Amino acid sequence: MAVVLALASAVVYGASDFLGGLASRRTSVFGVVAVSQLVGLAALLALLPWLGGPVDVADLAWGAAAGMAGAAGLVVFFRALAHGVMSVIAPVTAVTAAAVPVLVGLLGGETIGTWASVGIALALVAVVLVSAEAGLSALRAAPPSALAPALLAGTMFGLFFVLLDRTSADAGLTPLVTARLASVMLVVLIALAGKQSLRVTRPALPLVALSGVGDMTANALFLLATQADGQLAITGVLASLYPVSTVVLAQVVLRERLVGAQVAGLLSAAVAVVLITLPG
Repeated sequence: MAVVLALASAVVYGASDFLGGLASRRTSVFGVVAVSQLVGLAALLALLPWLGGPVDVADLAWGAAAGMAGAAGLVVFFRALAHGVMSVIAPVTAVTAAAVPVLVGLLGGETIGTWASVGIALALVAVVLVSAEAGLSALRAAPPSALAPALLAGTMFGLFFVLLDRTSADAGLTPLVTARLASVMLVVLIALAGKQSLRVTRPALPLVALSGVGDMTANALFLLATQADGQLAITGVLASLYPVSTVVLAQVVLRERLVGAQVAGLLSAAVAVVLITLPG
């Protein structure tokens, strides 16, 4: 069940990113992030009577810390995209986000089987390949200075998964409330400090709303995966396969062409999922 939930979160994360990306072409990026997160918070509050659980101060603190990490990752990621090369930043960020929960899980004493280990390694490769829109040549030609912000953003995204995993199994979705409140506050403060517009145009609102609901749904699915006794090394890397969903939607909806590296990445991701689910 944990594997299914983590995979579902990856699919929804990718779809949410795709919708948010489309909206960002039509209106302020900070507006898209802030408004989508508020919409997600409203959806979460509506579900809490059924999916919430008892929490203590520690659960709320872990949730808030996760929200801050996720928001910080978004800000660094967007700033990196504004000043760097997306074909380099996207794959480095994605694979770092996938690697952090794997490393934390293994260092925390989690043990995984041989097939799962091979699957995790292949999944990390798949994330890089799928995100490499300009092929691997762009990564090889990237200067070291261009990688630092991508590594930082990926680390923050990975910490989001790690910190949510710290919440208690009985808490349900309640820790996501403080996660989202902290995230919204940080994004709004940074936008105001940088004099960035938070306005969202009316034509973009439906996409922003769908992105927000999707992002919160993905968060919920990942949290439920961790609460279903899922190992962080496995659930984290599966949830980080979200670029697969984004790339597939871009091909289907926008008719974007896949480069060879992305095709190899899609196939690698499929094999990785199979390996991770094998016993032993």
